[in-house]
Amino acid sequence: MALLKTNSLESFIQKKLAILCTVILLLSGYILWLLTIKWQWIVIVELVLFTICFGFTLSIKQRVMRSFTRASLHIDAITQEDYNQFGKSTFPKGKVSEFHQQLKQLSEKLQTQKSHYDQQAFLVYQLISQLDTPVLIFNEKQQLTLGNEAFYYLFKQPWQMFRHATADLLGLHYNDGHWKFIEQAKQNRWQIRHSEFIDDGENHQLLLFIDIEPALRESQLNAWQQIIRVLGHEIRNSLTPVSSMAETLADKARNERDKMVLGVITERCLHLQSFVNRYSSLSQKLQINCQWLSVEHVIKSVSGLFSDINITLNARVNEFWADGEFIEQIFINLFKNAKEAGATEIAVSLALEDQYYIIEITDDGHGFSNMNNLFVPLYSTKPQGQGIGLSFCRNIIEQHHGVMELHNNNESGQLQSGVTVMMILPKPNINKG
Repeated sequence: MALLKTNSLESFIQKKLAILCTVILLLSGYILWLLTIKWQWIVIVELVLFTICFGFTLSIKQRVMRSFTRASLHIDAITQEDYNQFGKSTFPKGKVSEFHQQLKQLSEKLQTQKSHYDQQAFLVYQLISQLDTPVLIFNEKQQLTLGNEAFYYLFKQPWQMFRHATADLLGLHYNDGHWKFIEQAKQNRWQIRHSEFIDDGENHQLLLFIDIEPALRESQLNAWQQIIRVLGHEIRNSLTPVSSMAETLADKARNERDKMVLGVITERCLHLQSFVNRYSSLSQKLQINCQWLSVEHVIKSVSGLFSDINITLNARVNEFWADGEFIEQIFINLFKNAKEAGATEIAVSLALEDQYYIIEITDDGHGFSNMNNLFVPLYSTKPQGQGIGLSFCRNIIEQHHGVMELHNNNESGQLQSGVTVMMILPKPNINKG
């Protein structure tokens, strides 16, 4: 009985047909023997019948197995996500034909699902590319496969420059289910959230980078504004009667010395009032009216106020999108800072990288002595400084949905002294009028 057991369809067909052929050969031989035919003819007839049975058995096996072979090729095509190849059934009717028809229906269904998935994936990738928040996608080997334009905020380069770069090369490290920046400064600024997904049968990591610095800065500004409001209220309440009494006494004073003293009191009251008013508007929402600006015209207009400084322009594009009045005020503040830092040369450059305008202002002054407190309101290293200029400039850039960064040149590996200010402004999705 063990000889009759089969573990495969091929052996089942072979054994069953072999048994059938054996029975036919034995019966035919027995019949020929009863007919008293010579044994030589019996042998010849048996050989002919054996050949016919063997060919018949082989033909049946091949035709049956051909159906499964075509079905297997069809399944392989489905596995490779090729839904346009179909295995034609060797039998136009019956169960085999029904089986091939079901495979065809499965291919069509998977093709429809794949089309829907591709459309959804395309929309998701389009959405990622439009986000203002940096998004990176790594494959199983932790190689960068996709990024969006906001990648520039992280590495100051288009993400295509780092395609297939490893996470380590980008300064990222994955440990205990968490992504972190190796550089502590970036780790303190960016919060990383990640999730996993499967695309084309491969696991991917999607990283979303949230800039927590604006939230911290807003919290600090709110605290400063609260302090300024309280102090401003008390100062105004005190200044108003003091200024009024000083003016009244000055009108009644008979000698010039008393009038001069009372005049100084009135002047200082007005100056302090102006000081409080300026700081009370430090973080107010500005009315930004953007338009296409000629960088050459802007620099020419501002440089006329600083005739003792050599200002050069290197523009790879002629225009950029910003509010003209506020941008000119930023250039004035930065050129004024450079002049007060002893600069004699200022280089301005403008370039377009992907969808961002990059403005860099480099001077040869003595630089900043304390980079940590540059944007802290009321803080200044200048004897007569009020600590409002840089905060106001950054407030303008951020209300343009841009980024402003400053660093001393010698800290970035350069030999010369001075400061480089970088401003990143987004390019609008409109045509020039």
